[in-house]
Amino acid sequence: MYRKLGVLMLVLVLVSTMLTGCGGSKETGGGDSDVIKIGVFEPMTGSSAAGGQMTVEGIELANEIKPEVLGKKVELVIVDNKSDKVEAANAVSSLIDKDNVVAIIGSYGSSLSMAAGDIVKEKKVPAVGCSPTNPLVTLNNDYYFRVCFIDPFQGTVMANYAVKELGAKTAAIIQDVTQDYSVGLSKYFMDAFKELTGNENAIVATASYNTGDQDFTAQLTNVSSANPDVIFAPGNYGESALLIKQARDQGINIPILGGDTWESPEFLSIGGDAVEGAVFSTHFTAEAPVTEVSEEFLAKYKEKYGKEANAFAALGYDAYMVILDAIERAGSADSVAIRDALSETKDFVGATGYITLDENGDAVKSAVIKKVENGEFVFLTVVEP
Repeated sequence: MYRKLGVLMLVLVLVSTMLTGCGGSKETGGGDSDVIKIGVFEPMTGSSAAGGQMTVEGIELANEIKPEVLGKKVELVIVDNKSDKVEAANAVSSLIDKDNVVAIIGSYGSSLSMAAGDIVKEKKVPAVGCSPTNPLVTLNNDYYFRVCFIDPFQGTVMANYAVKELGAKTAAIIQDVTQDYSVGLSKYFMDAFKELTGNENAIVATASYNTGDQDFTAQLTNVSSANPDVIFAPGNYGESALLIKQARDQGINIPILGGDTWESPEFLSIGGDAVEGAVFSTHFTAEAPVTEVSEEFLAKYKEKYGKEANAFAALGYDAYMVILDAIERAGSADSVAIRDALSETKDFVGATGYITLDENGDAVKSAVIKKVENGEFVFLTVVEP
C-alpha cells in the first residue's frame, strides 16, 4: 500500500511539473520577482552593425532614464544577431527560452525581424521593432509591433519628392535583392512613381545586387543607358555609399535617392564627397523636435554620448518606453497581458512623435526628408501621413 501511495505521489509531482512548464506566457523574467527582463536582438556586428549599435544606444539611454516599472528593476538582455537571419531567429529563441524575457525589442533590418516573427508568435512573447519598415514584419502576427512608419508610406514620400520637387518624369531602380527592406521599398516607390507621373512606363530600368557586393559597374551601366531623370537605390548604408561613389566616378550625375538606412556616419565616411546631394527619408531629426519628450531625449542623449542623436537611437528609445507603458497599463509583466496592452497603444508621446499602433501593430507616423550637405545630414522637411 505504501509503495502504491509513493508511486501516486511521484506521478502527481511529475504532472504538476509538466503543467507548470507548459504555460503560454512569461512573467517577471528569470523567476526573480524583483526583476523584469526585456530582450534586445540587434545587429552589433556584420553588415548592419552601425544601425544596430545606434539603436542600442537609444534603448540603453531609455533604460537609464526609466530603470524600473511596477516597482521592479528592468534588466536588458542584449544579444547580437550578427546581421544574419538564422542568428536572429536563434537570438530570439534564446532570449525567450533561456533568459525568460517578457518582451523583446528588435530588430534593425526587416529581414532580421521577419526571421523572428513566427517564434514570438508561437511563444506568445511580444516584440516591438524599432526600424523594420517592411509591411510583412507585422502582417498576420498579433505579437509583433513597431514604432516606425512602413514602406508603403516611405516609398510614396520619396516618389512624391522625385516628381514634385525634382520634376522627374522617369526613374531607375537599383535594389539589394537579398534584403526584404530594399525590395519592398523599391516596389512601393515604383507603384507611387507610376501613379504620380500617370505613366506605366515611367520606371525605365531596374538593376539588382546582393548584400556585400562592392562592384556596381554592370548595374550602373545598365541604368545609365536608360537615361532616367532620377535613381532610387534603397539599401544598406555601406553598399549604397559605394554605389553612389561609383556612379559619380562613371559620370552619372543625376539625383540619387534612398531610404532610412542611409542615416549612418558610415554612409558619409564611405561615400565622401560623392554622396553630397543624396536625399533620403528617415524617422526623426534633431533639428525639429516634435514633442517635449523629443527635447528631453535629445538633451539626455547628447549628455550621455557627446553627439547629436540619430533616428535609430530615437526609435530604440521609443520602443523601450512603449513597452514599459504597456506593462504599466497592464499592471502586469505577463507577456500576453503586455501584448494586449501594446495593441491598445494610442497617442503615446515619444521622442519620434505621437505613436498610435493600428490594427496591424504599425505606427502611424510622419516622415522626415534629409539631404547630405557639406558632409552632414541636413533636415529638409517633414511629410505627414
